[in-house]
Parts: sequence; C-alpha cells; structure tokens
Amino acid sequence: MTIRSTKKTKVELSLHEPIGMDKEGNEINLLDILGSDVDEILDEVDLKLQIKKLYKAINQVLKDREKVIIELRYGLIDGSCKTQREIAAMLGISRSYVSRIETRALNKLNKALMNK
Repeated sequence: MTIRSTKKTKVELSLHEPIGMDKEGNEINLLDILGSDVDEILDEVDLKLQIKKLYKAINQVLKDREKVIIELRYGLIDGSCKTQREIAAMLGISRSYVSRIETRALNKLNKALMNK
C-alpha cells in the first residue's frame, strides 16, 4: 500500500521545485519556464484591438484607391511592402501622386483613430 501512495507522488511536481540551473548558476524552477508576464499578455491583447480598429477605419474611411495604396505600401495584404515607385507602376500613375494619396490616406486614418 505504501508503494502505491509514493508512486503517485513521484509524478507530481511543484511549480516552485528546482528543475535545474541556468548559465549563471541560478536555480530554475518550473514556474520560471512556464510563466508568462501579465504585461506581455495585456500588450498583445491591446495590439490586437488596435489592429481591429485600424482595419475597420481603413474600410470605413478610405476610398478604394487610397485603400489599395495603403495595403500595398504597408504589406497589409500579403506581408510584402511595396515602394511608391512599384505601386505607381502597378497603378499606372506617378510616384508623386502615390505619395500624395498615401499622405492623404494616413491623415484620414489618423483623424479617424484619434476620434475613437
């Protein structure tokens, strides 16, 4: 009977029980490895909320051409950012016109996000 009861406790570990040493010779416990910082979690949630607001503002505030330029310029579609020259060549307009449209779109987005 004693063997069975000790066998169960061998599998159980405390989060504060030392499991090894780091490079500097400090003890590492399970909590150090598994734990995550609360601030990191809050920052990640805040970032996701801001991204949602940004995409909502892009869809509500910008005209089609402005939306396309912002999406291409900052890689919002496929993760690959394009230069103003590349966008100008794709759309058949001048680079300076792309710059003006981009500036106007960013100002609109800034106003929309500041008002919310």
